[in-house]
Amino acid sequence: MRRFQFEYGNEKVFVRELEKLRAWVRRQMAQGILFHIFCETVDKKRIKTVCDYLEKYFPGAEYIGCTTSGNIVSGDKGQSDICVSCTMFEYPDTQFKVFQLPLEENSLEVGQRLKRYIEENPWVKSVELLTTINGISMTKFCESFTGCRKDVCIFGGGAYSPDLSGNNGFVFSKGHEMSENGVVLLMAGGDDFHMVTMHITGWKPLGREFTVTKARDSRLYELDGQPAYEVYYKYLHINNDENFFENSLEFPIFYKHHGIDILRAPTSSNEDGSLNMTSTVEENVSAKLAYGDPEVIIDSVKGESQAVADFQPDVIDVFSCAARLMYWGAEDVGRETMPFEAIAPTVGFFTSGEFLRTGEYVNQHNVTLVVAAMREGDIDEDREVYHMLSEEEKSGKINMIKRLTTFINVATAEMEEANRKLEIAAISDAMTKLYNRGEIQRRISAAVRENMANDEKISLVMMDLDDFKKVNDTYGHKEGDNVLIGLANVLRDTLKKCEVEGDIGRWGGEEFMILLPHIAVDKASEIAKNLLKNFSDKDFPLAGHQTMSLGVTEYVNGEKSDSLTMRVDAALYDAKAGGKNRVVVR
Repeated sequence: MRRFQFEYGNEKVFVRELEKLRAWVRRQMAQGILFHIFCETVDKKRIKTVCDYLEKYFPGAEYIGCTTSGNIVSGDKGQSDICVSCTMFEYPDTQFKVFQLPLEENSLEVGQRLKRYIEENPWVKSVELLTTINGISMTKFCESFTGCRKDVCIFGGGAYSPDLSGNNGFVFSKGHEMSENGVVLLMAGGDDFHMVTMHITGWKPLGREFTVTKARDSRLYELDGQPAYEVYYKYLHINNDENFFENSLEFPIFYKHHGIDILRAPTSSNEDGSLNMTSTVEENVSAKLAYGDPEVIIDSVKGESQAVADFQPDVIDVFSCAARLMYWGAEDVGRETMPFEAIAPTVGFFTSGEFLRTGEYVNQHNVTLVVAAMREGDIDEDREVYHMLSEEEKSGKINMIKRLTTFINVATAEMEEANRKLEIAAISDAMTKLYNRGEIQRRISAAVRENMANDEKISLVMMDLDDFKKVNDTYGHKEGDNVLIGLANVLRDTLKKCEVEGDIGRWGGEEFMILLPHIAVDKASEIAKNLLKNFSDKDFPLAGHQTMSLGVTEYVNGEKSDSLTMRVDAALYDAKAGGKNRVVVR
């Protein structure tokens, strides 16, 4: 497999390049020729000129293409608005086939037709897709590929529209019109055709976590019950105006989908504060804003480029989000793509969305770099192994970004730790570190609600120190605190030794409560007796041995949590009235 890359500057130079390429092809006897045309322009007349020349000089060749946010030529940002690459297949059994299909929102026809073709043609090993997006949700489109033969790689990118609110981005292929609502599918394969794919992000979750509380199709309405846009304004001061997309593009939403980390970039905001996305975001998932970390990006590229080098590809295709171009800038974006050019000729474009099959599912990505490496023939064991050279980060912008990233990482970690401590403090008793009354009461109520439908066992154990006032009066409040802390430790240790999961809380003063889900009253009574003995065996420095009284009860199906706690309180009262230092079940 060979690849030639050149940019379209003017007709005269372009024709000269095609003449040289045609002469070379005639000498080499290529088995198949495929052109990619990536266009950082929506000038259809200019693009058609390029296509006409290809058909004139290579009438038997196929070509596919789309509009882009920028072209990648020889692993770096292209200088011209049109990039042309020619891939020549050398092995006689290598095949490829091109489809161009219409694309409608929620249409499943593309995936169904592709799956039928693949089942009928076992030679297919890869599917490259170039698709328009233009404001529709691509979720159904991606789902339509589910069930495709497992050994087939699926990858590609979304055609870019300079006006994302319009429909002027398009795809095209030989023999078809330029389509604002379509997808081009390139199937390739054969016995000697091999491929690996991967994706690289380097974007890291930032700050606090949100829950998607309202979303419909490709519209994200609410995060934590508030308009989704408010997150961008509150934390990034991004206004809800016509510049929202450009300002928010480098701060996508980060969450897990189909078991992998996914980035989703909103395309625009609405007056009601909802956000338009290019794919569905499910409700009730946890999400964060994300930001780019240059060091993580470069480290990821180093790791993945080495894996690609070990594969020994003949050619490499890359599909990188427009946000990554904005992030690095045209002069530096090659830092994450040039390493692949050092391995094999690398072409691609900056997209409005990246697509990659991972496991069973085709996922749409944003702010992601998708890499597809191809080879004809077997690995050459004698070939020199490529190693990506380590380098010091560039000065200037990159160092500034690294400093800002370090600041954000540390500040975010400190904020998350502070929030974690605040959350713990809000539900904990300061002295004993057990749950406070509000939290243990909330957990009892939640357990009752959950078990009303399941008819599960729930038991409560309530305890009160006997004659605790004497401890404070005789030995002082410091020793009284030691007794309370000692009891808390006994409660924890006893449940652990009994191999029982339970929630322990300080009910008030010297009263404590234990919630035992999935535990019947007989077992709870045994646990209470162990608690009684273990506490009475404990010897305090001044107060010596102390005792407590315990009440035990079990949830009755259909009753409310207040009734349950009142009954265990009554059992505790009976233990006190019966002479203390005992367990009463009620």
